Amino acid sequence: NLTEADQMFYHLSEAHDICFVIHNTAAIKTFVKEVDRTVLLHKQPMMAGNCCPCCPHTTGASVPLKLSDVSLATAEQLWCTSRDQAVKLRMAEMGSGSEAPMTVHQMFLKTVKIYGDLPAVASKKEGQWVTLTWREYYQQCRAAAKSFLKLGLERYHGVGILGFNSPEWFISDIGCILAGGLAAGIYTTNSPEACQYVADNCEANVLVVENHKQLLKILQIKDQLPHLKAIVQYKDELQQKLPNLYTWAEFMKLSEEVSDERLDAVVDSQRANQCCTLIYTSGTTGNPKGVMLSHDNITWTSNAAGAMTGLQHGVECVVSYLPLSHVAAQVNDMWICMRFAGATYFADPDALKGSLGTTLKEVRPTSFLGVPRVWEKMQEKMKAIGAKSSGMKKRVADWAKSIGLQASYSAMNGENLVPWGFMLANNLVFKKVRWALGLDRCRNCLTGAAPITKETLEYFMSLSLPLYELYGMSESTGPHTISWENNFKIMSCGKVVVGCQTKLDKPDEDGNGEICFWGRHVFMGYLNEPEKTEEALDQEGWLHSGDLGKHDKDNFLFITGRIKELIITAGGENIPPVPIEDAVKAEIAIISNAMLLGDKLKFLSMMLTLKCVVDDIGEPTDELTPEAVAFCHQRGITATKASEIIASKEPAIYKAIQEGIERVNAKAASNAQRVQKWVILDRDFSISGGELGPTMKLKRGVVVKMFQEKINKIYGMAQE
Repeated sequence: NLTEADQMFYHLSEAHDICFVIHNTAAIKTFVKEVDRTVLLHKQPMMAGNCCPCCPHTTGASVPLKLSDVSLATAEQLWCTSRDQAVKLRMAEMGSGSEAPMTVHQMFLKTVKIYGDLPAVASKKEGQWVTLTWREYYQQCRAAAKSFLKLGLERYHGVGILGFNSPEWFISDIGCILAGGLAAGIYTTNSPEACQYVADNCEANVLVVENHKQLLKILQIKDQLPHLKAIVQYKDELQQKLPNLYTWAEFMKLSEEVSDERLDAVVDSQRANQCCTLIYTSGTTGNPKGVMLSHDNITWTSNAAGAMTGLQHGVECVVSYLPLSHVAAQVNDMWICMRFAGATYFADPDALKGSLGTTLKEVRPTSFLGVPRVWEKMQEKMKAIGAKSSGMKKRVADWAKSIGLQASYSAMNGENLVPWGFMLANNLVFKKVRWALGLDRCRNCLTGAAPITKETLEYFMSLSLPLYELYGMSESTGPHTISWENNFKIMSCGKVVVGCQTKLDKPDEDGNGEICFWGRHVFMGYLNEPEKTEEALDQEGWLHSGDLGKHDKDNFLFITGRIKELIITAGGENIPPVPIEDAVKAEIAIISNAMLLGDKLKFLSMMLTLKCVVDDIGEPTDELTPEAVAFCHQRGITATKASEIIASKEPAIYKAIQEGIERVNAKAASNAQRVQKWVILDRDFSISGGELGPTMKLKRGVVVKMFQEKINKIYGMAQE
């Protein structure tokens, strides 16, 4: 039986996360009736060297306290591709990675019990912030879950969410999970066809849309969705009343018809090694793949990432503005905040068009995640302001930035040498900049989802506002490596999340190998795609990223290349180039080769070549092929050489190419996948020219180096 001392020890643990060691297994049954926490159960008596569960040499396995919580669903493999299957967890025997598995509901409930009266989510209505506490938020999610059950949500079927970040987005996602469904975010920029693919793939029973604009997309394709039972619109009044179409208020009212007992039965049946969320990500074939994430993927990763960066319970706050269908935003804004009782403030839908700065100044977040393009926009704006400064003001700012860069490099290298004048520079410049950006309280300025340039990193370092790079994938539940205060190196994406492992597969003489992941964050598999799952996961269960990297002497990871042909724009959009290139060649008969550009850049552009006759040794000549000549004749042009068209930028041909590009753009899955600029090269690609490999495969890296000057002109970049 629990003694008075035992009970006091338990109450202290609620505030300080103390671990228990139970030495008398006969007392466990009594103990579990009193304590709703996770403990370490040791069957052996206390011995020297085994002083407590926190010691690195402690043996004992970590299990939840309630005996009913210990159970995981039966699983034989580390991966699966069926929605109703479970997986074996990659649990460590001790230390980080051995923590007790928990479901999303268990994580949520733990936060509500301790921090129920603190703010959880906040959004603006009529210019005023409206806040839900963690207790209110939890009740709203339960109500949504009951409403989904009323609408007929079946176990392991999808709820697609199509809209900008909002409390309703979160509540729909979590409500779906509590009701036993699979939450699936859909990008707001998706075409109706792209929406149909995702909704059909996850067998969505319900689609939640933001407004009439998004509703119209679904109405176009709803007849192609055999599993769809209802649509919910969470903003604005309905412009037309249709069967099985609900406003948010109507949807939430349905919860009154479902008992708590029915929902609790579904929640209690969930296991941490089962799927609860789908993240759709593009592969090189063009069709998105449904990344299956388990409860444990989400709950364990959220805890590990937050603990590693020193997040504090009940004090953190973030601004949510990046697409929640992307794993980085979802884990940062929703799941880590849930684990650490942080508050999420939702930006306005026009955040990236200018209002984000205002929101940041109002909220003053403690952590802020931006894709490189967001940081670049801040940099451009501040540079523009600086250019208008008076001579003296500009000299002071330049002096301060030189001091700031020196101080940041010193801190990065662990020297802790504060340069002379830093305090003055901090008071005159840095504090004012941080306040003007709304980042004066921000301890973690994070950048991820795409590569960032050294120029941008050094610019913010010069303002004593270093950016910390993250690296990961949808398939790793977001972060695999993390940088944080006093643990970062410029151009490195940080150190591996504690409890996870990195393997560099088939390293070359310089130590560059394919980056492979192991840990509790590794996904379950791709929904209904066993072949692609086997491509991503090897026989031992390591996740192959397709990226090349190497470690330095301090175990910081540096990305050195990409195996997969995937463009990641400055905005963090993952775009497979081959389908777009093939579509352009199919649409415009005069085009021979097309190479998409946009990696680390603001938008997509394309380099094109015209179809020309090849000589006996395989060299392309200046003579147009008969097909190309016919293309010209159809438009009243008599040219027979590529140079004739390019020299005069023949209007009829250039117009025809532009119209073809526009037809391809009209079929794009999202705005980010539209080609905005293009240029015709003087000659076609060839093996002898170095642009093509032996199998005629485009050597992208080589082509970029060869035509860097043209690329710079397309993007308006100055030559270095």
